[in-house]
Parts: sequence; C-alpha cells; structure tokens
Amino acid sequence: MFRHSLSRTITAVTIIGLFLSACASPATPAPTPTPTQPKPIVLTDGLKRTISLPTPAKRVVSMAPSNTEILFAIGAGSQVVGRDEFSDYPVEAKSLPSVGGSYGKYNMEAIVNLQPDLVLATEINTKEQVKTLEDLGLTVYLLPNPTDFDGMYQYLMTVAQLTGHETQASSLIERLKTRVKAVQNKILPLSSRPSVFYELDSTDPNAPYTSGPGTFVNLIIDMAGGFNIGNKLSSPWAQISLEELVVQNPAIILLGDSAYGVSVESVATRTGWSALDAVKNKRVYAFDDNLVSRPGPRLVDGLEQMAKLIHPEVFQ
Repeated sequence: MFRHSLSRTITAVTIIGLFLSACASPATPAPTPTPTQPKPIVLTDGLKRTISLPTPAKRVVSMAPSNTEILFAIGAGSQVVGRDEFSDYPVEAKSLPSVGGSYGKYNMEAIVNLQPDLVLATEINTKEQVKTLEDLGLTVYLLPNPTDFDGMYQYLMTVAQLTGHETQASSLIERLKTRVKAVQNKILPLSSRPSVFYELDSTDPNAPYTSGPGTFVNLIIDMAGGFNIGNKLSSPWAQISLEELVVQNPAIILLGDSAYGVSVESVATRTGWSALDAVKNKRVYAFDDNLVSRPGPRLVDGLEQMAKLIHPEVFQ
C-alpha cells in the first residue's frame, strides 16, 4: 500500500515537472557583446599643439638620437622605420634608413616615403620643419626637452602612450628610479664635493667650452657629489678662460670631447694646464658625452659612471 502511494506520488511530481518545463519560456540567448572601440590617443606636445592618434603608432620615424634610444628602451624598436643620421644607439638602430639631420637638414621626401603614422621630433627640430612635415600630411609630435629626471621619466611615458608600451615603460621607470636611489644613498651622506670641469670642446685650449647652469651635465655632476665649476657661467653652454680655470683649479676634469680624439694624455701637454690639480693628481678622465647630453634612459648610466669617477671611495 505504501509502495503504491509512493509510486503514484513520484509519477505525479514527474508529470507536473514536465508540464511546467513545457510551459516555461525558452531561455533568451545572451546578447553578443559589442566590440569596444579603442580610445584615441590625445596628447599635448612641446609646441602646445593637441596631437591625436586613433591607435598607437605602428610606423615611427625618429628625428633625434634621444627619441631613438627611448623607443628601443620601452620596447617599441620594431616600430621604428627611420631615424636621424646621428642615432647610433642601440646598435640595431644603425641599420635603419637614415632621414638626414646633419646641420639640421632632413630629407623630407625620404620621411614621406617611409609612410610613418608618427614622426617623433624634439626641440632640435624647428617649427618650420614640423610645419613642412604636417603640410605633407604627416602626424608630428614634438617632445619638449626635460630639465630633470622626473621630466625624463614623463618623457618615456609619453612615448610609451604614443606607441602602446605603457606597461614596459612603467617597469623601466621603476628600475631607473631604483638605480638613481642607490646612487643617492651613497652620495648624500658625503661632506666633500670635489670641483669638476666638464670639457665639451677644447679646439681653443685657452678658452674651452663647458656646460653651465640649467643642463643635465650640471645636474648630474651635482647628483654625483661634485661641484660643476661651469655653474658660475651665465649661459648653459659657454667658454671659460684658462685664467679662470686656473683660479677655479678643478680637482677633476671630465673629457666630454674624448669621442672627438681628445685624449687624457694630451691635456697635460696644453700650455698652463699642468698647474691644475686634476692634471697633477691624474684625475683626468674620458667620458661618453652621449650619456649626459641625450635626454633618455641612459642619463642614469651617466649618473652612475660620473659618481664612480668623482667618489670612487664609496663604489669599491
């Protein structure tokens, strides 16, 4: 009796379930998501112009060595299709087509033929050159020169936004900041600041050119624990007389013009230079000027190398 009742109950429940299923509305398929349209990249450049790209640039022409170094450093090297004549780092850049740049003259036809969707310029490029390129139908973004390391980091991120490499740039910036902090931790506790003469051009050894205030050379000498004697000059790039050099009597001489054949040994043979402490104490060093004259990630290399030359005692 109990079994028959249970069987009838199960049968009834089953029938009711089937009835309700039959009456239920068919399941509505999930709507197909609408593809998200990429947002255009809109930035203000060094000429205060609003520059817009529909998507990150895939074909870039670099008009300055600093731009080229940045593009490769953030992972956008494969997107560079042309470079200025002086872009020589990294070595891969040298195999790219050159668009000129010697004496400020660029081959505009060559740039157009490379079909870039972005031309990356800097302050060494004139407004007239930018306008000429724009009149030829090209998009030009002019990067302003940074004046400190924070500005350089922003410089990297701007190029990353233009080329779609923000993640790589963020990682690079963090590594650079860590390296700068490591130098600062060694330099800040020091009380001595040796005087430094940074030579740019000694064509006239009685009045060589040096780097004054407002330059990365001046900033990096200071951050590396030295005192730039050119800081007393009235302009960023100026000549200093031999007489003034003798009065200042630098403890260290850095030859930023060593790439042009100026040797450490030749400095002692200049008339009047043997009286300088840097010469007498053999603290004259060749230095790669590209590390402090190109506003890009290798500025940190320049800081590290300069700090080791000025304060070798804390970098043993």
